[in-house]
Amino acid sequence: MKNTFKTRPLGKTGIGISALGFGAASMGNLYQAVSDEQAKSTLAAAIDVGISLFDTAPRYGAGLSERRVGDALRVLDKQEYILSTKVGRLIKPDPHADVTQLRHGFATPMPFDAQYDYSYDGIMRSFEDSQQRLGLAEIDILLVHDLGVDTHAERDAFYFMQFEQGGYRALEELKASGQIKAVGLGVNEVEICQRAMTIGQFDCFLLAGRYSLLEQQPLDDFLPACIDHGASIILGGPYNSGILATGARNFQNPYYNYQPAPQEIIDKVGKIEDICVDHNVTLAAAALQFPLAHPAVASVIPGLGNEKRVHKTVELFNQVIPNQFWQDLKTAGLIAQHAPTPESGDAS
Repeated sequence: MKNTFKTRPLGKTGIGISALGFGAASMGNLYQAVSDEQAKSTLAAAIDVGISLFDTAPRYGAGLSERRVGDALRVLDKQEYILSTKVGRLIKPDPHADVTQLRHGFATPMPFDAQYDYSYDGIMRSFEDSQQRLGLAEIDILLVHDLGVDTHAERDAFYFMQFEQGGYRALEELKASGQIKAVGLGVNEVEICQRAMTIGQFDCFLLAGRYSLLEQQPLDDFLPACIDHGASIILGGPYNSGILATGARNFQNPYYNYQPAPQEIIDKVGKIEDICVDHNVTLAAAALQFPLAHPAVASVIPGLGNEKRVHKTVELFNQVIPNQFWQDLKTAGLIAQHAPTPESGDAS
């Protein structure tokens, strides 16, 4: 029997998305190979437990993730899922690609490489290419992938201008024509979302890692601005690249923000773990449930790389966490005093 996840409104679109979603970077062989059979069983398990929001991107394995996600969803009635993919990179054939090596973090057999393009034509071409790879005519949410300084450094201004002067119009046209239902960004930084809100209307921001048990800086300005703008947050990276899943007490090399965790982060996570032990709470469960207490956050989408991880994540998502646990974190100064926290049993 399927778990019934609460759906939450996505901005002002009228779309409801499941509070727990499926981040499909692993379906593109992120860091390690995943067999076609394992990918199929993982996606089938997610569908079976009632996850209905699936997020993929051309970048994930140079098209491999989109192919696998499309294969899994194609057999379903459209009403059974919400599909998100991304634009901003065109996937081009690369006959010289060394498919035996990690490329851009992916162990993919796909002989392609990516070319940034945030122009009107680039966005339109990327959208159509994704439809072909997915084998699906309908894409619900289209996210502009990796705009901002973190990705583009000195090229940031150029690519943002390219998007502002052309790419955003493509999103508007696709939404107005009914080809997509929602537009947003898929990024790792808050600043680019704030900048984007000055040029047009966005329905959502898929934000990786910036609002978590370890980071609550967006509480004072960004999250209220999203609510005022009418944009929801889909939260990726709830474990801050790993340390909130593995913990720091019994794990030698924890990762934070895609690199080895600095000592101050390791120390802070250790203190959170002490309070977890006091209340018999799993650290990963707290990390998964915490962001959903904020009214701006519509869904949390951890990466799910195998069938076992799907079932474990549902278990963590449904773990009952006592209210006193959150209060103790605040008393210890480990989360912001004014951070909304879940009510017991409220996550699903």
